[in-house]
Amino acid sequence: MTGQTVDRSDPVPATRSRRLWRPAVRALLDGALPLIDKRMAESVRPFDRPEMMRPHLASRKFAWTHYGIFVPRLPGPFRYLNTMTLIGATGTVVFDNDYLAAPDARNTATVLSSTAAPGHHFYRAYDAADECAFEEDGSRIAFGDNLIIDNSYPKFRVTGRYDSFDVDLEIVASDQASWFVRNPVYDHVSLLAQCSGTISSPDGPVSISAPCTVEYARCMTPQSLTRRALPESWKLPADFFTYQIVQLDDRHQLLLTDVRASGVTACKLAYIRTVDGSARVFDDVVFDVLEYADALHVDPQGREMCVPRVLRWQVRDYGRAIVEFEAEIDSEWRYGHGKGYVGAYTYRGSFDGAAINGTGYIEWVDCEV
Repeated sequence: MTGQTVDRSDPVPATRSRRLWRPAVRALLDGALPLIDKRMAESVRPFDRPEMMRPHLASRKFAWTHYGIFVPRLPGPFRYLNTMTLIGATGTVVFDNDYLAAPDARNTATVLSSTAAPGHHFYRAYDAADECAFEEDGSRIAFGDNLIIDNSYPKFRVTGRYDSFDVDLEIVASDQASWFVRNPVYDHVSLLAQCSGTISSPDGPVSISAPCTVEYARCMTPQSLTRRALPESWKLPADFFTYQIVQLDDRHQLLLTDVRASGVTACKLAYIRTVDGSARVFDDVVFDVLEYADALHVDPQGREMCVPRVLRWQVRDYGRAIVEFEAEIDSEWRYGHGKGYVGAYTYRGSFDGAAINGTGYIEWVDCEV
């Protein structure tokens, strides 16, 4: 697989059940969803819904919620910092690790936090019924003794106590909102923010100050109807997911996403937002994996996955190139983003005609083959 472009636009589905899903998925994503989803329009408006950021643990309306804090550009050896949480089993192919499910799968909660520094990797599951403490209004969510997120929007505080590193962050979010999904079934929003604080390890604390993102999602799926984790054949067939964040400079932040279900594109968008309050969203986006890693990546359960080595993004507006870059993954992959991984890459390209280069953050889950 190395040294050539691999076309994954119409992959062979992994299971017969996902082949059977395909006509329904295409009808939903190509037909119904564009009529009800408001992500494009909402992504150029100020965020005014902080009250929505609730954990919904006891809800049987929303099957799962997500809180995330992502710092995409830090000096070495950290490169990035991610805090990725899920509350509730998602009922999807890409994100459910059923071997970690609580006795009531709807109470399953997970935390993934990592940097690119050696050993900085924490992934753990919890039974939220007795191992977590979530305020109903979302003002504080605590995952065991490991992670606390205090929310008094626009201010947040993140306290992480992990096996090999600790995190203490103060965050101020802006009203710059990028909506990946905005419809009656699923909301997923990312807020441009600024953080300051420390990352500590046995070598001592290191102060950081950097742009970041604060994310929240809530979603209805059939998983909310049953205590048991849905069988693989009944999970929603989202089977490819990548989300990447590039801090283009001190003012501009780029978000990139490509999500597919049974080979049908669910979301392929680019968002550029600035500290002065402006925001743009683009749907003329091309994503290619130019080279895959020589070997399949194997997770702790022995499951194999293709992971990229070199990739390319192109973002255009009415035919004019806005962003173009190639990137090489050059950090260790950290397991626990559902069935997939997170990591860092070095990129080089152009933004509005000017040369750019630096480090970016990548999430990758490929269950298509």
